[in-house]
Amino acid sequence: MQASKVLSFLKQAVIYEVNTRQYSVEGNFEFIRNQLPRLREMGVTILWMMPIHPIGIVNRKGSLGSYYSSKDYYDINPEFGTHADFKALVDDAHAHGMKLIIDWVANHTAWDNHWTNTYPEYYERNPSGDFVSPYDWEDVIQLNHNEPSAHAAMKDAMMYWVRHFDIDGFRADLAHLTPLPFWLDARKEAELIKPELIWLAETDDANYYGAFDMIYAWKWMHQTENSIKNWHTVEGLKTLLEATLNENPIGALQLFFTSNHDENSWNGTEYEKYGIFALALAVLSFTWPAAVPLIYSGQEIPNYRRLAFFEKDALQWPDSPALFPFYAKLGKLRETFAFDDRASWLEAGPHVLAFMRKGEQLQLMVFLYLGNSKRYLNLSQYSNEGSWLDYFTGIAIDRQDGEPIELLPGGYLLLLKA
Repeated sequence: MQASKVLSFLKQAVIYEVNTRQYSVEGNFEFIRNQLPRLREMGVTILWMMPIHPIGIVNRKGSLGSYYSSKDYYDINPEFGTHADFKALVDDAHAHGMKLIIDWVANHTAWDNHWTNTYPEYYERNPSGDFVSPYDWEDVIQLNHNEPSAHAAMKDAMMYWVRHFDIDGFRADLAHLTPLPFWLDARKEAELIKPELIWLAETDDANYYGAFDMIYAWKWMHQTENSIKNWHTVEGLKTLLEATLNENPIGALQLFFTSNHDENSWNGTEYEKYGIFALALAVLSFTWPAAVPLIYSGQEIPNYRRLAFFEKDALQWPDSPALFPFYAKLGKLRETFAFDDRASWLEAGPHVLAFMRKGEQLQLMVFLYLGNSKRYLNLSQYSNEGSWLDYFTGIAIDRQDGEPIELLPGGYLLLLKA
């Protein structure tokens, strides 16, 4: 297995997933443009736009349908705006020092995608000659990945957005359903137009590192939920985290998250899944060496409800999102300090996930408490000299005298030392 070239800036990146329809009552690109200064201040460096294309009408689910039922790969969903509106969003994101990637669905299309009439050979058929849906996804039909012309057309559509809108890469929807050679070829073609594009694959198949910079940390997501709900010790989590460093190609990155569009709508908010431990796990996503953190639309509010997937269900934005400072502080940590690609475990009890990372001039200790009763840490067992800075409070901590530090369930502590 050979990994793709990892872009250096991704190691300190923060990705923000934009659900345009639900982001506001307006549900358009213009509203998002107005949020760019706030998002950049929050530490966001990459915007991931959920699919921007028109949604199929035939066999549509709900009144508005799924983003992932693409009717025309060259057009813009009129709910969101125009081509000019989207170009303005890309340009403004760049002006604010952010990159913008778009969600790409390469495995299936809407039933009424114009290819069904002009190029029916692009699609799989059943013995009766009818188009077929993958799995139980009745609102879409399966493309034929054994048809070279279908792949050529798909790549041409991808190049259109790179060439004419200056996007910065792609998030590949269910990337493993489309053969890896397609993605390898698409990346080569796209980077002839614009080098150093970002490639994020929705898969945990490590073979896809051959074409992508990042894959999903699905195993981590599932195991953390199980561990927390069953009060397991952190040993299993440590083993899994070590695997992200040891089993994948050197420098390989994974997308870590406590929520995204699928999880929020179908499996529950981060508070349903993780309860009081949601923020501690968010801290992990910003501090683990192999992780690139994802913030989903509205997590900074915070959003405590599941958003409808096929209907309008807008987020309600307060004047000052309560978790803005939390995410901004974590984003600043990633942007300001660079640490090496390894972590050293710290022993702090069966329910404390604790590790140290080192940089050229700094050390960082991370303590995440996943237990159900109050716990105390003795810092002197980790350091016998000097003081450490509590990153969130800015308070210097010197515990050489053995005075303990209190951790409540779901608590987190980041300590920096020069």
